[in-house]
Amino acid sequence: MCCDNREQLLDQLNPTFLFTCKGTRTRDEENYHSHDFIEMAFILSGSGKYRIEDRCYDISEGDILILNPGQRHQSLCTVPDNPLTEFFVGFCDVRFPGFPENYLPLSQTAGDFGTLSAEDSPVLHTSGELRQKLFRLCTSMTAENDVCRSGRYVMLKSYLMQMLILLLREQSEPIRVKSGCSFESVNKKYVVEQMVNYLEEHYAEKISLDRIAENMYLSPFYISRIFKSETGDTPIRHLINIRLERAKELLESGWDGSIQEVAAAVGYDDVCHFSKLFKKRYGKSPSGMRRS
Repeated sequence: MCCDNREQLLDQLNPTFLFTCKGTRTRDEENYHSHDFIEMAFILSGSGKYRIEDRCYDISEGDILILNPGQRHQSLCTVPDNPLTEFFVGFCDVRFPGFPENYLPLSQTAGDFGTLSAEDSPVLHTSGELRQKLFRLCTSMTAENDVCRSGRYVMLKSYLMQMLILLLREQSEPIRVKSGCSFESVNKKYVVEQMVNYLEEHYAEKISLDRIAENMYLSPFYISRIFKSETGDTPIRHLINIRLERAKELLESGWDGSIQEVAAAVGYDDVCHFSKLFKKRYGKSPSGMRRS
C-alpha cells in the first residue's frame, strides 16, 4: 500500500469506543469465549499464557493481544507468584481494504496491512519508546474512566485512536518529509501549552527540566528554546513566577502558616532564597506582605 493511501486511512480512522477496564488475574479465566467487537489486551505486568483459537501463547509485560471478532480466547494464570495485570479496551467500526469489517490487521509478522498467513500471531511484543507511550495511554485512560467528567467519552476515544495509530505506524515505513520543512508553530504551541499545564499543576514539587523533557520525548535544550520563543520567558522563570504568585495569594488570604510553611507550600526548601525572590518581585518581604 502506498504512503498516500496509508496516510489517508489513518486520517479517516474513526472507531467507536466501547469500554476499558484493568485488573490483576489470580486464576484462569473461566470461559473460552469470543466477542462481536475488537478487544485489545495490554499486559502491564506479570507473565502467563493466552489460549487463542486452540493455540497457547506465552505472554509477558509489554505484550499486546489483538482479539478480533469471533476469535475465541482465554487468559490462563500459569505463574501464581507473578500474576498478570491486564488492561482491556473494546471498540468497533474500523475498516481496512481487503479485510472483513471490524477487523484490525495487526500481527507480529504482518507488514503494511498485508494479507494474513498461518504464521501471523495475535500477540505483539513491544519495547522501548513505543511501550512507554502505550503504557502512559493506558494510565490516562484508566484515570479518565475512573472519574465521570463531561467529555469523558471523547477523551477515551482520543486515547484509543492514539493507541491504534501508534501500533499501525509501527508496522509501516515512515513517510519521508521533504527537506527544507520546519516545525509548524502550532506544534510548538502545543508543546508550550503542555509545559505550562504541567508547571501549573506541579509547581509545589521538585521540578526538573530534564524530567519534563524526558516525559515529552524531547531534549531539554529544545523545549527551553521553543518555550522562550513562544512566551518570551524561560521555563524556570515561568515556574518562579507561578510559585511567587501562589505564595502572594496565600499571604493575602490570611493563612496563618509560618513563612517557612508558605515557602514549602510553593516548592521552596530554602526560606531565605524564597524571601529574596519574593522581595525582588513585589518590593516587600513575605512577612511585610502579610502585615499589609
